[in-house]
Amino acid sequence: MKRIDFLKRAGLGLLTAKVAVACKTEDVSPTTTTTTTGSTTTSGTTNTNCTSTPSETEGPFPTKSPSTLVKNDITMDRTGTKLTINITVQNKNSSCAGLANALVDIWHCDAQGNYSEYGGTNMQTTNYTSVHFLRGRQTSDSAGLVTFTSIYPGWYSGRAPHIHVHIYNSAGKSLLVTQIAFPEDISKIVYAQGVYASHGQADTTNASDNVFGDGVTYEMSEVSGNTADGFVLKHNIVVSA
Repeated sequence: MKRIDFLKRAGLGLLTAKVAVACKTEDVSPTTTTTTTGSTTTSGTTNTNCTSTPSETEGPFPTKSPSTLVKNDITMDRTGTKLTINITVQNKNSSCAGLANALVDIWHCDAQGNYSEYGGTNMQTTNYTSVHFLRGRQTSDSAGLVTFTSIYPGWYSGRAPHIHVHIYNSAGKSLLVTQIAFPEDISKIVYAQGVYASHGQADTTNASDNVFGDGVTYEMSEVSGNTADGFVLKHNIVVSA
C-alpha cells in the first residue's frame, strides 16, 4: 500500500470524530500573520483560547519504543535547518495551567520525507528500520514546557509538513495524540534552500491535507527565525488531565 493511500484511509476514518470536536467549540478561522524584523521572520499562531487540541492519527510511523528515547536533541545524523521546538502542555481541567510532569513524545520525517524505524516497503522504500533519528521524549517542567532540538521537518507526498505528538500523564496514561502544523510561508523559505532544495516544495497545502483540511486553528504553530540561524517553534497543546 502506498503511503498516501494509507494516510487517505486513516484520514477518512478520523474525519467524523474531528468534526464533532469542532462543533463543540467556536467556529474560528485560522489566522496566520507574517512579520519580518531584520533577518528574522515570524509566522503562524498557537492556541491561546484554552480550547482542547484536536486528536489526530498516530500512524503510520509511530515511535516503537518511546521510553528508550529520552533526549532533548533528536537530530542525530540528520542534516537540515535547525529547529528548536517549544511545546507547552496545558490542562483544560485546571483553567489551562501548565501541566507538570507530562510525558511528551514527538517524531517527524527528515528533509527528504523519510521516517526512522521504518522502510524497505512500498510505503517508504528507503530502509531506516535500525535507526531512531528525529524521535524523542521529554518530561514537562512546572510550567508544562518541553524543549527539543531538531531540524525543520521535510514533507512527503499527500501530507503537509507536520510533527506528531503523543502526550501522557506522569503515570503513563495516554492523554492525547495530535499533530502540529507549520506556516506555509516559512516552509516555502526552508524548502528552497540547503538539503531541502533537491526535494522541492511541498505538494500538499494545509487546506488540502487530509488531516489538517478541516482547519488548523488549534494545531498551527508559531515559527520565527531564519535559515542561517535556525527557527524556533512555539506551540500550546491543551489536554484534559
